[in-house]
Amino acid sequence: MNKKTKSIIIGGLVSGIVYAGLMAGFDYYDGNEFKIWRFLWNFFFFGGVMSLLTGYNVRKQSENKDE
Repeated sequence: MNKKTKSIIIGGLVSGIVYAGLMAGFDYYDGNEFKIWRFLWNFFFFGGVMSLLTGYNVRKQSENKDE
């Protein structure tokens, strides 16, 4: 696995876990119980979107370095 792929995967995982954790914390603060399916949805959806954005940014930065 190269450096670009690792940064994309790590970026998606970290951002997905942080976002899902914050949303679960807000739900708990509002008095709602923890819902595993909502947590997983937030994790995979937000993490996936952030992975796509991280991949795009890494590719753009590497193109700019090559110029």
